[in-house]
Amino acid sequence: MILKRGGQLKDEHPGRVTRDGIRIHAAEDFAGMHRAGRLAATILDEIAEHVFPGQTTGEIDRLIEERIEAAGAQSATIGYRGYRHASCISVNHVVCHGIPGDKKLRDGDILNIDVTVIVDGWFGDTSRMYVAGKHSRKAERLIQVTHDALMTGIEAVKPGNTFGDIGHAIQTHVEGHRMSVVRDFCGHGLGRVFHAPPNVLHYGRPGSGARLEEGMFFTIEPMVNLGRPETKVLSDDWTAVTRDKSLSAQFEHSVGVTADGVEIFTLSPAGRFHPTYG
Repeated sequence: MILKRGGQLKDEHPGRVTRDGIRIHAAEDFAGMHRAGRLAATILDEIAEHVFPGQTTGEIDRLIEERIEAAGAQSATIGYRGYRHASCISVNHVVCHGIPGDKKLRDGDILNIDVTVIVDGWFGDTSRMYVAGKHSRKAERLIQVTHDALMTGIEAVKPGNTFGDIGHAIQTHVEGHRMSVVRDFCGHGLGRVFHAPPNVLHYGRPGSGARLEEGMFFTIEPMVNLGRPETKVLSDDWTAVTRDKSLSAQFEHSVGVTADGVEIFTLSPAGRFHPTYG
């Protein structure tokens, strides 16, 4: 789940923190994050066959909640700040935090499904794109650029680099394809808490921001618009949409900084992180 830029962060888990307030996790903590991340990714693998024209986002959410419960895990979003669902499902021009409901998907709709689970106290947070029916060429291009922007940002994760390096890599890739990066929402630290320092911006200057250290856990989750980057939040206080009604896409991984690079906790076990186009 995304954090609104400037939102409150906290991390009450004991241990070492940097001067920027970022938790440094021990080597043994990586295993817990892999378990949580794998479950979240597996659920998103399994839900793919339930995305089709005529399906409701409410039914998709019900199936996600069912799978979380069957795994003996918890949904991190049910009850979070009053939220009542096991996922956020954002369709077409919805940027993030789309609320599942009774509206049926139409042929060609694109949607981001965002799931966070708690396994043995560890939070696994990931999202990916899906297409109901046949995609349009512009939707395919948007999804590809967004996916590649995420992976480009992840490539910048290694000790000694900065969070600004991550944001700059994403921004450069997206704007090079004449699309825009959303500024109003960002990635976040996580671990034994849902949201913690740092704010992970998806734009920035090389060398700016906190320096990456082994043991940092956080999400990278760029939101990319075909049009302008501005967003607005609807009256439900959750759903964020593009102001110009342009299509928006997002991909998210939870990652950990290693001694020489990065581990992705939320890799798709079935290799279904990116939609398959036929």
